[in-house]
Amino acid sequence: MSLADDFLSLFFPRICYACGNSLFKNEETICTYCLFRLPKTNFHLENDNPVSRLFWGRVRIEAAAAFCYYRKDGKVQNLIHQFKYKGRKEIGPFIGNLYGDHLKNTRSFKDIDLIIPVPLHPRKIRKRGYNQSELFGHGLSEAMAVKLDRKSLYRNHASATQTKKSRYKRWENVESIFSVQKDNQLGGAHILLVDDVVTTGSTLEACAQALLQIEGVRVSVVTMAYAVV
Repeated sequence: MSLADDFLSLFFPRICYACGNSLFKNEETICTYCLFRLPKTNFHLENDNPVSRLFWGRVRIEAAAAFCYYRKDGKVQNLIHQFKYKGRKEIGPFIGNLYGDHLKNTRSFKDIDLIIPVPLHPRKIRKRGYNQSELFGHGLSEAMAVKLDRKSLYRNHASATQTKKSRYKRWENVESIFSVQKDNQLGGAHILLVDDVVTTGSTLEACAQALLQIEGVRVSVVTMAYAVV
């Protein structure tokens, strides 16, 4: 960090987005203390895990995992809130890089051909300024050396927020709202579908159903966090 950065930090301190404390010079986005105490799931090491079970009997998913547990009033909730609603865009690529380093060496995720983020409706992107799933996907793409595809999967129309909806209502809310571009080049690909938080899996299920209409496509799922409900 330069002298100019030191001076600016007096007025605009660099803070950890998990705990709110100041970062040291060699830290970025999340302090070392929080980084080693994030409630990591290690779901990528086991095929039978709580995220993969969400899709059993609903849609064929090759593998599914999440980086951390999401609990109310926890550090991960702070991170996701800062990321989605406070414009802290750097959190997505940072977490994506961290998790991508783990995934690229695991049996279930090492043969991924393409990364596709859950799309937002253009109206939502204009309001927020970015797609948080896409930023997470950027980090994964960089760490795993796999192309990020932002265009093949799209949202037909806007849907209401999923917060506080039941499992059935979440599914009703997203049923048939995702489609795949007609000129896609996805045939035979193993696609990694990514999102920020998975609760019931309804949104990811709807995306996977659209992608699986293409011959030879396989779908795996990864999220930043798994909501413990």
